[in-house]
Amino acid sequence: MVHHSGSIQSFKQQKGMHTSISEILKEKSLKPSRRSLPCLAQSQTHPINLNLFLSVPLSPDPKPEIEGLSQSISTSCSILPPQADGRQNHVEETEVRTCETRADQPFLLQKPISRAKFGARTVSLQEKDPSNSSGLFFRDGKKRIDYILVYKKSSPQVEKRCTFEKNLRAEGLMLEKEHSLTNNDIMLVKVHASWDTLCKYAERMNIRMPFRKKCYFSDKRSKGLGSRFHLRCQQIKNWFPKNPMKLDKEALPDLEESDCYTAPFSRARMHHFTISNRETFFSNSTRSRIVHHVLQRTKYEDGKSKMGINRLLGNNTYEAAFPPHEGGYKSRHPIKTHGPQNHRHLLYERWARWGIWYKYQPLDLIRRYFGEKIGLYFAWLGWYTGMLIPAALVGVFVFLYGLFTMDSSQVSKEICEANTTIMCPMCEETCEPWTLSDSCVYAKVTHLFDNGGTVFFAIFMAIWATVFLEFWKRRRAELTYDWDLIDWEEEEEELRPQFEAKYSRKERVNPISGKPEPFQPFSDKLSRLMVSVSGIFFMISLVLTAVFAVVVFRLIAMEKFASFRWHFVKKNLQFATSGTGVCLNFMIIMSLNVVYEKVAYLLTNLEHPRTESEWENSFALKMFLFQFVNLNSSTFYIAFFLGRFAGRPGKYSKLFNRWRLEECHPSGCLIDLCLQMGVIMFFKQIWNNFMELGYPLLQNWWSRRKIKKGGGGGQNVETQLPQWDKDWNLQPMNAHGLVDEYLEMVLQFGFTTIFVAAFPLAPLLALLNNIIEIRLDAYKFVTQWRRPMPARATDIGIWHGILEGIGVLAVITNAFVIAITSDYIPRFVYAFKYGPCMDKGQHHENECLQGYVNSSLSVFDMWEVNNSSMSRYCRYRDYRAPPWSSVPYKFTLQFWHVLAARLAFIIVFEHLVFGIKSFIAYLIPDMPKDLCDRMRREKYLMQEMMYEAELEHLQKERKKNGRQYHHEWP
Repeated sequence: MVHHSGSIQSFKQQKGMHTSISEILKEKSLKPSRRSLPCLAQSQTHPINLNLFLSVPLSPDPKPEIEGLSQSISTSCSILPPQADGRQNHVEETEVRTCETRADQPFLLQKPISRAKFGARTVSLQEKDPSNSSGLFFRDGKKRIDYILVYKKSSPQVEKRCTFEKNLRAEGLMLEKEHSLTNNDIMLVKVHASWDTLCKYAERMNIRMPFRKKCYFSDKRSKGLGSRFHLRCQQIKNWFPKNPMKLDKEALPDLEESDCYTAPFSRARMHHFTISNRETFFSNSTRSRIVHHVLQRTKYEDGKSKMGINRLLGNNTYEAAFPPHEGGYKSRHPIKTHGPQNHRHLLYERWARWGIWYKYQPLDLIRRYFGEKIGLYFAWLGWYTGMLIPAALVGVFVFLYGLFTMDSSQVSKEICEANTTIMCPMCEETCEPWTLSDSCVYAKVTHLFDNGGTVFFAIFMAIWATVFLEFWKRRRAELTYDWDLIDWEEEEEELRPQFEAKYSRKERVNPISGKPEPFQPFSDKLSRLMVSVSGIFFMISLVLTAVFAVVVFRLIAMEKFASFRWHFVKKNLQFATSGTGVCLNFMIIMSLNVVYEKVAYLLTNLEHPRTESEWENSFALKMFLFQFVNLNSSTFYIAFFLGRFAGRPGKYSKLFNRWRLEECHPSGCLIDLCLQMGVIMFFKQIWNNFMELGYPLLQNWWSRRKIKKGGGGGQNVETQLPQWDKDWNLQPMNAHGLVDEYLEMVLQFGFTTIFVAAFPLAPLLALLNNIIEIRLDAYKFVTQWRRPMPARATDIGIWHGILEGIGVLAVITNAFVIAITSDYIPRFVYAFKYGPCMDKGQHHENECLQGYVNSSLSVFDMWEVNNSSMSRYCRYRDYRAPPWSSVPYKFTLQFWHVLAARLAFIIVFEHLVFGIKSFIAYLIPDMPKDLCDRMRREKYLMQEMMYEAELEHLQKERKKNGRQYHHEWP
């Protein structure tokens, strides 16, 4: 450890830094000093047994190839008319003659490969060049494939493709073409970025690269009681068994990397950076990101501002563009004895397999392979899953409390013992009076979710949501620091092709780039936004219409079930109605989700967003609004409207003057809400998991089946394919990126927090689902999808604001659920105002609730509507005066007391919980203090090291030239 005051002197003694490119080539080994070691992470990140593929010896790029490449730039492309299918070979040969020069012809297979010769062709390729059998390099076995472009030879867009590829060569990229071994009409273009090109664009993109190992300092005061205390704690910790959730670093040597200081790459100061091997200095994800940057900014039409691979993909010039995987994800040999073949194999063995579901995720390796944007998604998903553990435990305790007190509950006892209490019929024609004791089981099940722990759990989950989001901010800050994203600013994004095509006639100077670009007038933007908002409200009204249809179905189903001859169905009339209504509602929800996605896509395109990030945020917001309303509208109806406007016996409210509105069970409406949430949450998670994994599996299985059937090579055909063909036959990542992944989890977060007072097992179901979801997504990314472009990001985007909005809505909703849907407030008012404990002080809850059921039921005279009824009086759930009073069926004073208590509870609950949430958010800073200190310390040391390194370099240059030099700044 280095003290703050001695840091400058320690860096002056550093002798292990390279000084120039010529010295890099001459020096065979690094000479690390005791205090500051050069960062060797870039040269040690690949497995040792992959020297052939991942550790090419350092050598300068061959000049003859570069010269030959520069000659191939001056090509001329002509427009070719579309040909018939029967003349496909002629089209290909014509394109080759017009597009490719003699220098490029060795890189192109001239003759198409028939499926009959597929097996022989693959075997001959492997025999000629063993290193090429993996499909990771060019045909020379040295140039790594950084990107793959795919196009159809029958495509008429020849001129654009030729111009684009010519300009790519002019930018310094090397291209090599191969026929697909699975489809004669498919041509794959392999793209390689040379060292000079990587350096040029790394400097232009301000990519931060390592140049020195981090040095930390320790305060002298920490050597006292604090250090001894930490030593004792470490000794005690070593006595405990090893945490089984941690990854074994001995089996994962790839995760062992050094902490390095980084700085924006500069070719003028290349001697500052630790370059031990050119081939591994830039990681594969960085190389792909640089190539993608070039592809996005290369023109395909001369003299016009037409550029970018996205536009070429949109007009079908190219079929696909993706970075290649680093090889296969399976090996014949165990990873513990032979090590991983590549990063993809390592991710599969230590992340995507189902057998390691309990292990922590290797986030650094995920970020290195898939990029920071996908790495942040899995980091957030893992953090959310870990935070669900305490919520699930508390929810299970609340459920168990209800289970253990179910038989001793005073309310359940009174309902089960009410053999003489006659209840009014549930329908007017076919239903008959029934005894209250028939709903004994119903009352006990209701107590599982409506007990004394409901209020506590609702407050706990509101605070939990705040703690989850606040600590995620701290976790995100640590990840952005570890992943070197603190000073990263998002690049100025390229315009979307649709935006440019729509507004190409109107231009305005971009204040950031200083270049003219298409401009959308405010009036046009406002009009399109109003149309989009109108479409959103129309779809929301369609959701409400579907909910109304489900309500009508429940009313009709209740009448039909009441006329059943089967006594069991007739006895459990309300449960059967709720169950069928929930199943129908779930089918409508899943059907409308398909429609919503297409409508959201059309409305977002109608707005013509300027950039891809604006498009993604707009689309994500629409999808969330649609699906949130679709999933929760029926739940809101059951929670706050079911049974509130049903009327009373003799004066029931009817829909269309025909169907009597549904009313709550004497045990309350909370069991209906619980059933609704449980069914939708359970089946939706199963359906989503099946579609996420089942669809790619079926698609890839069908592709492999066609390959085996057409190749005639049996089971070995798939293994003989080069990597580029294997990747081409995989499924592309969703067109919406990570929107679908985030949307599923955010909707689940809403289910977990909004109505959690009615369903305390929701966090447990979410936890079990997320444990499966992490490995399912990992398996999908590693094995079933093409490798996505490694993008950078510093946060989860618009989803954080949506999560905060859900947290606020959860507090309000739970307050209303407890006050209106639950029977907590009526029981509370009875216990302290009308029960036997009214004037006797504090007593046991069961003693205070004696007589509550009788107090909550009103009396109706059935002879008012049916003189032939055997029983004259029946009971119903309400607070109304009896028929023999002076004002029959008027609301009693107890009704107004309960209503006032409900409103007071809502106000007190919301203010209390919001106050606690705000206080907790204030106490938890967004960034840890030690991280702030490390950032400030690192910034100071970086300036010192850059000064010392530049001084040392110039002194060596002067000494080499025989000049006198001094220690001051030159």
